[in-house]
Amino acid sequence: MRALVVEDDARIASDVAAALGGAAFRVEVCSDGEEAWFLGDTESYDLVVLDLGLPGLDGLSILKRWRANARDMPVLVLTARGSWQERVEGIEAGADDYLPKPFRMEELIARARALVRRSAGRGAAVQRIGALAIDTNRMQVSLDGRPVTLTALEYRLISYLALHATRVVPAGELLEHLYGDDDARETNALEAVIARLRRKLGAGVIGTRRGFGYYLEGSGA
Repeated sequence: MRALVVEDDARIASDVAAALGGAAFRVEVCSDGEEAWFLGDTESYDLVVLDLGLPGLDGLSILKRWRANARDMPVLVLTARGSWQERVEGIEAGADDYLPKPFRMEELIARARALVRRSAGRGAAVQRIGALAIDTNRMQVSLDGRPVTLTALEYRLISYLALHATRVVPAGELLEHLYGDDDARETNALEAVIARLRRKLGAGVIGTRRGFGYYLEGSGA
């Protein structure tokens, strides 16, 4: 999944980015309010972790602008402000969840995963599609009950297809959500990952609709 961390405290931003990266998110970090608003308004993210106290433009204003522009990605708000009135204000502005500082990184990851699942209409931690089971908490994939060893990139790809199992996912969208700006984002790189997954999971697990994209067989896409 692709996540944006908006936090002007460099240590917190680094810790959150590292934790999300270890949980199979591809993470970008931003510390300036105006830049954060622009990124969220023009890029596609599966999750935004948003601090309210930011230079340039505060987090609440950013959130209101995103929602006014119909940007509906899940947003987890971080803030040192602890009053219930401020939490209500953040939620009414469009926040999907709220985590006051200080917080445990394990709780942030659990909330982040839950937000991504709910935004895709999937509440359960384990997603089952045909013979395939994807445990998003343990980051494990099994086929017919047998665990399958995947690389981090392979897991991100199969879990993204599972989250969006009701539709065919275009190759461009997969590239955008799997690779960072410094990585190769050519279609042949994506096809190589798909080929490795088919060798590990079987040729009939990931389907291709030429000219449209990829889907999981048995998902109804």
